[in-house]
Order: sequence, then structure tokens, then C-alpha cells
Amino acid sequence: MLENLCTLPLSADLFTQVVHPSKPLLTVGLSNGRVETFRIPTNEDSDDEDENSSITGGKGVIKSVWSTHRHKGSCRTLTYSSDGESLYSAGTDSVVKHFSPETGVVISKIGLPPVHSTSSQSDTPAILHTLSPQTLLLGTDSGSLYIFDLRENGSLNPKPVRKHVPHSDYISSLTPLPPSSESTSGFPKQWVSTGGATLAVTDLRHGIMATSEDQEDELLCSTVIPTGLGPKHMRNNAVLAVGTGGGVLTLWDRGAWDDQQERIYVAPGETKRDGESLDAIVRVPDELGWGKKAVVGVGDGTIKIVDLKRREVQTTFQHDEVEGVAALNFDYENRLISGGGRTVKVWAEAGSAQDDEVEEEEEVVVVAADQSVKRPAGSDDSDDDDGSDGDSDRPKRERKKKRRKGSKKGKHSGPSVSFPGLD
Repeated sequence: MLENLCTLPLSADLFTQVVHPSKPLLTVGLSNGRVETFRIPTNEDSDDEDENSSITGGKGVIKSVWSTHRHKGSCRTLTYSSDGESLYSAGTDSVVKHFSPETGVVISKIGLPPVHSTSSQSDTPAILHTLSPQTLLLGTDSGSLYIFDLRENGSLNPKPVRKHVPHSDYISSLTPLPPSSESTSGFPKQWVSTGGATLAVTDLRHGIMATSEDQEDELLCSTVIPTGLGPKHMRNNAVLAVGTGGGVLTLWDRGAWDDQQERIYVAPGETKRDGESLDAIVRVPDELGWGKKAVVGVGDGTIKIVDLKRREVQTTFQHDEVEGVAALNFDYENRLISGGGRTVKVWAEAGSAQDDEVEEEEEVVVVAADQSVKRPAGSDDSDDDDGSDGDSDRPKRERKKKRRKGSKKGKHSGPSVSFPGLD
């Protein structure tokens, strides 16, 4: 069903990745605080005879567009604005930065408020999500959820407009619910969050609307299927698929948030402790014509395609032999991007490459971006090594998610490029 087009080595462990909504740009956030953007060749490049040939033709070049030491400690999370014109990152330094996806230049940045009013310690970000052109959501390790207003150019307002506490543990996922038919903006007003062993639904105006029962298992990732899976006579009702630490994918009907409705055993063990964690999930785009399916990233390094109607695993393939899958995305050309450990892999539907070409060994090259960029005057950006590049600063949520036995890390010689002027 899917074939691996290329493998991209990274300079440190991957914690987060995002793809541009309409351009072939992939941005990764790493354990050493670096953020890097790559350009992935597209089918539109296949007629070009230069180094940007289509990746499916086996001659593509993955270019590093820019790279910078963005955060002290680790980069925990990334998100694009709704139109793809802005990119946001947050790290263990409790700083959120807003920057250009094309150049990486910082436009605005803010620090997070203290965990409690009586504490001077800043909250630690766990996940970001852009709800609309005007709203940015940020979940933290403490289980708090901050709502920030975005200004006209996407700049961050330093003071959150609201704060909720839907969970007592770190927020592991944020998934918007489809807007109602009465919506005039077309953007979501409600979202589902997971944290610890509970699920919560929050409304932009009315706050926390519902909280589930304790599921007695960690809820780690989620995705929504807008239509086609709801209960009988309610097929247009949205269904939420949630991955757990015990290897079970749970299904939730919109509006019935007390408890899960069904379970799909994706990577179970003899007990909950033995199951492999489901750390990442993404819905298969309707354009691929595969039906109601989801792709799940597992803690043992496998990727599983789950048929949500048949309630079964359809296909299994390998991202890595040692490291778990930390992130999954489909780009605008419906290619699957998987990330975990120190590698990113690009997958496409089998047979999507040009069948009439003579088969030859894959020649996908990673090219560092031009290093002749000069530091802008007055820039506060820095690529200096401040001693925080080590993996010892692994965030709390990553330690929770990676409950592997004797996980070993091999040394990789991925591209490490410095670009002055990109804080």
C-alpha cells in the first residue's frame, strides 16, 4: 500500500514535526533545541532537469532550507498557522516563538506564565495547536490549557485571554472538532484534549464542557473522523480515535464523552503494561480513496494502518528497528511523513512513481542550505552551543511515552548546519 521513498537523517532525536498545508516544507523540532525546515521534492518538479527532480523518480534532493538553535533545552512542539504564513514553536525553556516558515526569522516571542499564582516557576509547554487565524491553543505539562489571541500578522499576544485546567497530567493531544453547520467562520470552536487517563472537551467561549471517566490507561494521541463512522442513524456524527499506552485504539462518539464506545487492539500485550504505546496517529486523507482508515505510530518502531470500519489492523510496516514513532503527518500531496529517533521517512502509495522508468537504486540526497547568510543587524538570534544540546534534557512527556526496555541510541551523522540570524 505504501512504499518508502527516502530516509532523512537528523542531528538529534526528533520530538515534533509539522508539514506546510500547501507547500513541500517539513519542519522538525529536536531534542537539542534545534528547529530545521526541509524542502521535499514534489511531483511538480518531475519535469525539471535540475537537482529538484521528483523524489518518486529516485533522483530528488531534499534541501535543508534553514536550521537554527531555536530553544534552550528541547523543542517540544510546532504548529503552522491556518494559512501557512506563520510557524510557532515552544520549548522546555517555556518560550513560544513565532517565525517565518520560509526563512526561520523570528517575528515575535513570549514567555509562559507561572504554573501557579504563588509560584515564580514558568509552566512547561507540551503541545501547540492553531485553532483559527485568531486563536492559538497551548497545553502544558501541568495539565493547563492556555488560549492566546493572534494579531493581524500572526504575532503572539503575550497575555493569554483564558486559562483552563482540563487535566491533572500533561496534555498529550489537542484535536479540533468539526464546526457545526451553523458556523459562519468555518473554523472550529470546540476541541478535544487528552491528558493522563482522561479526555476533555473545551469550548472557546464556554470553557470545559465535558470530562471523561478515568480510562485506567494513558491517552497519548487522537484524531477525528468527521463522518461515516457514527452510530446507526447518525453516520454523520464525528468519531474520535484515541491511542493509548497499552496498545489499544479507542473510539469515541461525539456527544458521548463519558466513556469510549469501542476498542481496536493495535499493539496489545498480555497485560496493559506489556502493550506497545500508540504514540502518534493521523487520519488517512479521503483523496487517497482508502476508506475510513488511520495510520498509527507505535512505540516499537512500527507503523500500522488501521481499518476503522472493520476494527482491525490492515497493514504493518517499519519506521525504525529500535526507536518508536513520535510523529505522523500527510503532506499536501498525500505523502505520509513518519518521524522517530533520528530519522524521518517519506512514504507514498505504491505505484505512484513513474512505472515506465527503468528501475534504479534510489538516489535521494540531503543538501544543506546556503551557509553564506549574514547575521541581520540587531538580531537576538544565536546558534552558539550553550551546553544544552545533549539528550539529557528529554522532556517529561517523552519519558512517559517511551517505556521501552533497554532503548539504545545509535550515533547518526545527520546534517548539522548553522544559520546565523535565526534565534
